[in-house]
Amino acid sequence: MYQFHVPNMTCGHCVARVTKALQSADHRAQVQVDLASKTVSVESTESDAALRKALGDAGYPVH
Repeated sequence: MYQFHVPNMTCGHCVARVTKALQSADHRAQVQVDLASKTVSVESTESDAALRKALGDAGYPVH
């Protein structure tokens, strides 16, 4: 499982875009988002780098 802090995720629309970006990198990814802490947990077979790239390409860089 991967866990990312996504500081510029601020609303439900952001959650949907983040989820879609991660699932575009791995269509079977299980994504859980905690908007209050701006944390995303992902169960995926893709690499950490691939998931970080997908988030960054969607406009949500990981810190």
